[in-house]
Amino acid sequence: MFDPQDRPRVFALPPGADFGRDLVEGLRCRLKGFEPDAIARVELIVNTTRMRRRIRTLFDQGPPGFLPRIRLLTEVGDPRDMAGLPPAIPPLRRRLQLAQLIGKLLDTQPDLAARSSTYDLADSLALLIEEMAGEGVSYDAISTLDVSDLSGHWERAQRFIGIAEQYLATDGGALDAQARQRLVVERLIARWSDSPPAHPVILAGSTGSRGTTMMLMEAVARLPQGAVILPGFDFDLPAQVWSGMDDALLCEDHPQFRFRKLMRALDLSPEGVGRWTDNAAPAADRNRVVSLSLRPAPVTDAWMEEGPHLHDIQAAMEQVTLVEARSPREEALSIALRLRKAAEEGQTAALITPDRMLTRQVAAALDRWRILPDDSAGLPLHLSPPGRFLRHVAELFANRLDGQALLTLLKHPLTHSGSDRGDHLRHTRDLELDLRRNGPPFPEPDSLSLAAERKSLPQPWLDWLTSTFCDQTADADRPLGDWVLQLRTLAELIAQGSEGQGSGALWDKKAGQSALKVVEALAHEADHGGDMSARDFCSLLGALLSGEEVRDRDAPHPGIMIWGTLEARVMGADLLILGGLNEGSWPEAPSPDPWLNRQMRDRAGLLLPERRIGLSAHDYQQAIGAREVWLTRAERSEDAETVASRWLNRLTNLLQGLPEQGGTAALADMRARGRVWTGWAAALEEATRTDPAHRPSPRPPITARPKRLSVTEIKRLIRDPYAIYAKHVLRLRPLDPLVQAPDALLRGIVVHEILETFIRDSVNDPALLAREGFLDRAAALLERHVAWPGARKLWLARLGRIADDFLAAENGRRMDGVPVAFEAKLKQTLAPLDFTLVGRADRLDRTTRGSLRIYDYKTGTPPSVKEQHHFDKQLLIEAAMAEEGGFADLGPAPVAEAVFIGMGGTYKEVAAPLADDPPDKVLADLRKLISAYLDPDQGYTARRMLQRDSLIGDYDQLARYGEWDRTATPVPEELE
Repeated sequence: MFDPQDRPRVFALPPGADFGRDLVEGLRCRLKGFEPDAIARVELIVNTTRMRRRIRTLFDQGPPGFLPRIRLLTEVGDPRDMAGLPPAIPPLRRRLQLAQLIGKLLDTQPDLAARSSTYDLADSLALLIEEMAGEGVSYDAISTLDVSDLSGHWERAQRFIGIAEQYLATDGGALDAQARQRLVVERLIARWSDSPPAHPVILAGSTGSRGTTMMLMEAVARLPQGAVILPGFDFDLPAQVWSGMDDALLCEDHPQFRFRKLMRALDLSPEGVGRWTDNAAPAADRNRVVSLSLRPAPVTDAWMEEGPHLHDIQAAMEQVTLVEARSPREEALSIALRLRKAAEEGQTAALITPDRMLTRQVAAALDRWRILPDDSAGLPLHLSPPGRFLRHVAELFANRLDGQALLTLLKHPLTHSGSDRGDHLRHTRDLELDLRRNGPPFPEPDSLSLAAERKSLPQPWLDWLTSTFCDQTADADRPLGDWVLQLRTLAELIAQGSEGQGSGALWDKKAGQSALKVVEALAHEADHGGDMSARDFCSLLGALLSGEEVRDRDAPHPGIMIWGTLEARVMGADLLILGGLNEGSWPEAPSPDPWLNRQMRDRAGLLLPERRIGLSAHDYQQAIGAREVWLTRAERSEDAETVASRWLNRLTNLLQGLPEQGGTAALADMRARGRVWTGWAAALEEATRTDPAHRPSPRPPITARPKRLSVTEIKRLIRDPYAIYAKHVLRLRPLDPLVQAPDALLRGIVVHEILETFIRDSVNDPALLAREGFLDRAAALLERHVAWPGARKLWLARLGRIADDFLAAENGRRMDGVPVAFEAKLKQTLAPLDFTLVGRADRLDRTTRGSLRIYDYKTGTPPSVKEQHHFDKQLLIEAAMAEEGGFADLGPAPVAEAVFIGMGGTYKEVAAPLADDPPDKVLADLRKLISAYLDPDQGYTARRMLQRDSLIGDYDQLARYGEWDRTATPVPEELE
């Protein structure tokens, strides 16, 4: 197939070429005149399964014939080369073993790192071990590095790297995938040196970014019938630039650096790299512009020399569109519009980006036109329904069950998927309403049983609920195998349901099957995981699930694709859209290395962080060489300005500096084409203007207006009448929050009960009026009613600060009176209005003169005298009604005093202004207020006299507050 030659045989294809198609075409051209079965003897080595699949598809589309033997880089080993080699150990096993070693180190030296970072450190250390094996670097090469200027950091890092040495010395010769692959390649090369294969061996599509791959490429290129075919080789790069790319620290991020490294190893000049086919690049003139823009940083002065020699740049960039969107949403929508046009015209188009958030936004935008793109990456497993389900189940082991966690799992689509899913959802709805109304914040079997009685929930469903969700937390460490078994058992029971069998739909479809593989792999390697806490197990499970992706698409559009940069190296399309061209996205920021800095890595022979940037740069150079290209970025993200990708920045700077060659005009045209699409995206997003709502003041019929209010609601009627209308006319009640918290309402309820029981008991036993008895009673009731330990301690401490003042005041009250009623009911009809007032007084005392004292406890700030005079008339009304006989059990009696007792941060008493507001005046004002709202012309105005604009009401959303403010004039609305 190849003519004999003395030098290594290296071919290449230019940027923008459809690598798979040109590879197949070159094979067929070189085998013309050979027997039909000659191609069957060709051994073709490719680097990805996608490349192998594409090549087979291209051969299937051609004339009938034989196929070459297509192998992956990971399958190059011959049985003779792998004899005696053990199978590669699973990555999970190494991760678990390293985590145990790191955990023991952190137990003895906790200052080295946080205990919660154990698994992250294990991952990083495992990657370092794999890289050392793949690059052929020994532990001695690292331990002997000169680190005189980094002694502190290096001392800490050495303790962890020492774990790697210890692990490698005691693992019994076990090999990970990288180490095993290197041994296989070394044996293969040794056999080739003794007995070179007579058939053609071609290694195609690899850039040699890994040491083992580079070693194999060198060996293949030197075979008598061997050849290496490089993708995206820059034939326009001058020889002096090639020769200047020898310093990895300076040029590792250049897209052609790995090719220079290969040529140096093979003693080849750039002229020694031949063209695999005679096909011209799809955009040869553009390739020259891009090549110049990507020159290594030390030689960018070549722009001044070579730039003027570029001609007709405007024509070269004619098929390039630059979209500079104002936001990621606008960028995604512009891309979606272009993909929609491609679908309508039958054009194949692909979005290429490493930004998975952008791809999800584009897919969501395409959904409005019912276009489902063929996404090569799929969905991260931990975000799939089975992944989320397993993570929620695992959280039951680590956290106390609360209402939110319970309802989250109960509503999950996989829960109770074994049978009667509809009945399950109805029961869940009823339970949720009860939990919102009655609590408790942390459901337990007893409280769930009470809820089931109130909602008439079936017993089998209740038994399933309490047995699977309650009492699952565990404080002690357990073996990993026990955690995995408990997770799988509990997950299947929850998915099965109360009357189902098996595991419901948990392990169905691709996502379920992938999740099952993760669980089974974890169970298989559990013996290497040791003991761990429930929280560590949750972290481990989440990390394992997030490392997998699943594709479960139904009939995607055949011509609209979303590719990662890896897929873009293999496939071809009429239109390529390079999205997310911002720093941190493309290229992605290098992952931090906790062990070695750049110089240390370079000295040891390890890969530099810029290697990934160089690979991304090569992907960019490959893709921008296509026939039609879009370059897109968002100028702002999350209210912050973004920085354009370094490659896009270089390209625009180069074009701006070449006005005479048409560069400035070309850039302006590129941006103009992009503005057309962003303009269309903005037009698509433009919403029809809706006038803001007016400030409501509804006027319902008299028959619909409330004829009964509580005393405490009079304040609301004065300040926010609309809330009375919504509650009593519309009969709307706010839905209590599912996530309950120790808020002011709960504190008020508990403190009221503490005071009531304490005062009631002290009437019969005055000796209880002591600090110790008061705080003991408070602690007992807090323990019973408050489920949050932190809140219990905080509230008890607050009571302790005011206990002495409260008890001193209470002793003073007992000198001229005694409590006669607690939570005393009040009811009185206002004649002749046929309107009833009801209420409860926290406490009533009878003085020695027969008069009453009314007390109301406030855990917040008691209303001032001025507030009571105008708005908060609760005690004034209660006093007036008491004298009218409103407390039926006590009869009419004069009121000597009405006092708010503040039990907040400080003890405070505020008396009602009974002298300024006598009962006759209070009742007259009350009748006047009620009469006003029994007038058909009186509306219930929203937020009429609220104390502060910052106060939030339960019905503000219904009133559409925010579309108007307190300066707006209320608009009456007649209701029928």
